[in-house]
Amino acid sequence: MDDKLSLNEKIIVALDVDSREKAVQLARELAGSGCWLKVGLELYALSGLGLIEEFKKLGFNIFLDLKLHDIPTTVEKTLRVLTSSGVDMVNVHCGGGYEMMARAAEVCHRADKTIIGVTVLTSMGQQEIASLGVQGSTEEQVIRLAKLAKKANLDGVVASAQESKVLREECGTEFLLVTPGIRPAWSEQNDQVRVLTPQKALEEGSSYLVVGRPITMAENPREALGKLWD
Repeated sequence: MDDKLSLNEKIIVALDVDSREKAVQLARELAGSGCWLKVGLELYALSGLGLIEEFKKLGFNIFLDLKLHDIPTTVEKTLRVLTSSGVDMVNVHCGGGYEMMARAAEVCHRADKTIIGVTVLTSMGQQEIASLGVQGSTEEQVIRLAKLAKKANLDGVVASAQESKVLREECGTEFLLVTPGIRPAWSEQNDQVRVLTPQKALEEGSSYLVVGRPITMAENPREALGKLWD
């Protein structure tokens, strides 16, 4: 297999766009490249689950990034609906607690889907964490939530690549680490605070890298995807 194609299988392209048409156009341009697609709240609100099936026909694995956070029963019932679609991976907020995560994991694993938990958003730094009344550092909070997610039988967590190394040590080699805030050296940081380059993120232990604007805002998205590894 081509080296870049193999590396692309670790990339999840965030389709954070404001229209179904833009999302479909991007998907068509990236089809066959090996990458995943991420459908977030904005695109889901515009298109629902129907778009997922269209992406599956183009050959993509799909990460549905809705960050569910509600009472356990509501999350469980919602995931029964979501996992009946073509999604491959979904997520919940670790802040929802052990029971919510455990019941979510049971539903997803029964449907043979991957489920991960959101620890601390990569747009949040130490000041924002402290303002929520969380004691200790951002890294300590991430580790606490990741350990709780693993105990609840989630497959992994969403965390900054800056925490990948310590999470590998704390949660083991099989635990998935999906890391947003990935910015190649040639791109702008935008609103992400805790960021790393793609190559550095993999070296630190990330399993999948979420990349949005450096690809989706590029004049040639497929070319930009390939440039991640240059």
